[in-house]
Amino acid sequence: MLNAEFDAYRLSEEHEALRDAVRALAEKEIAPHAAEVDEQARFPHEAKDALVKAGFQAVHIPEEYGGQGADELAACIVIEEVARVCASSSLIPAVNGLGSVPILLSASEELKKQVLPSIAAGEAMISYALSEREAGSDAASMKTRARRDGDDWVLNGTKCWITNAGESTWYTVMAVTDPEKKANGISAFVVHKDDPGFEVGPKERKLGIAGSPTREIYFQDCRIPGDRIIGAEGTGFKTALATLDHTRPTIGAQAVGIAQGALDQAIAYIKERKQFGKAIADFQGIQFMVADMAMKVEAARQLVYVATSRAERGEKNLGFISSAAKCLASDTAMQVTVDAVQLLGGAGFTRDFPVERMMRDAKITQIYEGTNQVQRMVMARSLLR
Repeated sequence: MLNAEFDAYRLSEEHEALRDAVRALAEKEIAPHAAEVDEQARFPHEAKDALVKAGFQAVHIPEEYGGQGADELAACIVIEEVARVCASSSLIPAVNGLGSVPILLSASEELKKQVLPSIAAGEAMISYALSEREAGSDAASMKTRARRDGDDWVLNGTKCWITNAGESTWYTVMAVTDPEKKANGISAFVVHKDDPGFEVGPKERKLGIAGSPTREIYFQDCRIPGDRIIGAEGTGFKTALATLDHTRPTIGAQAVGIAQGALDQAIAYIKERKQFGKAIADFQGIQFMVADMAMKVEAARQLVYVATSRAERGEKNLGFISSAAKCLASDTAMQVTVDAVQLLGGAGFTRDFPVERMMRDAKITQIYEGTNQVQRMVMARSLLR
């Protein structure tokens, strides 16, 4: 009746070993700097160096481009475990994924060989440029243009909310090549930070993820070689949407990591904190809170793992499950971090404990890679189709 070999629904030994390795690295090399990175709003160089040294900065890149060739579930576990101690640092592997997935999905072999090895080696990072000030949820209304000029492409426009801009070497950029065709007139390109006419704006001043720079990027007659288009002309928006099916679960993983970190902090605190002559963990009202928090975190984790496993298998119609994973996990992260601050009481409201930072960091997971309102629209459309 009981079968120890029944592994239809559990992580492999390799995935569990990866989690242990990333957690050990995160605790030792990343966690000690997390508060200072947030306080000073500076890039977490210690985290980047540690991740690169261990080969965790972009585990998803295939072996033929110098990468580890890890599956999408493994990539999510890396992001989750880094986010557990520092959400800003988790955006190094997360955005390396977001920026490179369009290339992996749609680029020519030559372009893959040009860009991916430097990311796999940790010499370069890559960012993703879709949003504009007037084209957020309605990304298809973007104004950035790309026109042919001889063998080259020339880009003009501004992109905003670009994570890790200024730190990245490469940028995957969506631009309009044929305004008449609307969404079908958008193409995807790879821009290098040294391309003439490319500039990076000042850092945004943000509520959370302060250690991960967010900037505008500018294209002023930015000239790039003709072979840096990703896929065929006019397929950029399709590539962007397909990318999000694969990367939304990674934001879910980040949210799960933030929530787990806050839960761990709360449990440690309530075991130590004494009121009315006993640990507050002995009070049933407190126990109910942590039970609900842990239940939600585990539910979100399982949904993220299912979504990312289905994406790895290349299943069609990922829209519902990817949006559901991102939406549930990010809503959970917000609820759990707010409750963690409550459980720590006055201490939770100070910067002496990490839960206030985790609460601030959790908020963005409900907003980027599609607001949770947009996620609900995506889910509803797939249900009503």
